[in-house]
Amino acid sequence: MAITPQFQILLLLLLLLISLFISAATATDGGSAQSLSPSTTVFQAPTHTYPPAHFATILSTLGFQELSTATVSANLSATTPLTIFAPSDASLLKCPSCSLPLLLQELSIPGLYPLHFLLTLTFGTKIETIAPNRCLTITTSGKDKAFVNGVEITSPDVFNNGLLIIHGLQGLISHLSPLSCNVERTTSLSFPSPALSSVSSLPSSQSIMRLMLKDAIIRLHAKGFDIVSLAMRVKYAELSELKSMTIFALDDAAIFSGGGYAYLSSFRFHVVPNRRLAAAELVRLPPATSLRTMDAGNNLVVTTAGGGGPSSPMKINYVKIATIDLLHNSRIVIHGISSQFPLMHHHQPHNTEWSSSSADIQQTRCDHVDWDSGICVVASDAPVGLPST
Repeated sequence: MAITPQFQILLLLLLLLISLFISAATATDGGSAQSLSPSTTVFQAPTHTYPPAHFATILSTLGFQELSTATVSANLSATTPLTIFAPSDASLLKCPSCSLPLLLQELSIPGLYPLHFLLTLTFGTKIETIAPNRCLTITTSGKDKAFVNGVEITSPDVFNNGLLIIHGLQGLISHLSPLSCNVERTTSLSFPSPALSSVSSLPSSQSIMRLMLKDAIIRLHAKGFDIVSLAMRVKYAELSELKSMTIFALDDAAIFSGGGYAYLSSFRFHVVPNRRLAAAELVRLPPATSLRTMDAGNNLVVTTAGGGGPSSPMKINYVKIATIDLLHNSRIVIHGISSQFPLMHHHQPHNTEWSSSSADIQQTRCDHVDWDSGICVVASDAPVGLPST
């Protein structure tokens, strides 16, 4: 059917009116937008809050009756995801003096921590709880066991709805120390109990040494001695066979600056096995005292005795002991040194005749140092009758 000219004109007029109407509407909207002042109202995303009664219902349904009674007093409500580590009723009854509301806060951490994520955390990771200045320590054993302050998670992920995770614990975690977040000053170890871990079949003394090694490794990492911490991890099996030890440690800054590039390869030369030389005993060692190391046939030698003050610091193998008692526990003492120990083919003890010159005291007695092999060579003959320890 043919379209008449009159109809075409009518259609064009209709299109023109529509376009004019749209333009007017756009202009009106633009003017209104320009006249509006910026809104100061911040958009609030909807949140989901669990009241204390809801937490109590969930815990009670899962069989944690004792803990469920503390949810109201603990003011446990969450606008963010939460993870709770729940001890059994039987374990809580063993601590009548414990404050359940406070304990519930100390066993609750913000965020979702399913078991598979806990297993990926670095050994000894500390996580802040909703109780102020209180932290839980996470450790692992093997590929499927996680521990919270040494207590095994025996019922992982018993509840997980995307907002709340609850793990069941085998034993009781007592109230946390105010120092629980401070890895350098912690007064109690938070490692898997020997009875629960893979070392349960080992003698008691070796189990303790393993715990002390883990303690030292964590604390060295916190103090900036990551390379030494790594070396102890590499030599963990060998070190755990010892009854005690003294380690002379070089910090990361000294190692990466080039002064200790061979420290890892010579780490055994920096460990005195089966002897815990704390500050009081170390500074009393007389000059020329020989200290056996884990590097068979290569001993350390006290070249300058301690007690001389800043002008005459204690030196072993002519290297200054920079920090005495850097850290220690019941089996291990670690002292900081200024550079790695060189091997010594010949050596001289410190002599009082040298004390007349401060420069002589500070100057090394190595006639030649071969840093490629780490050997300090002294031309004079070795003294006879070195006291050996």
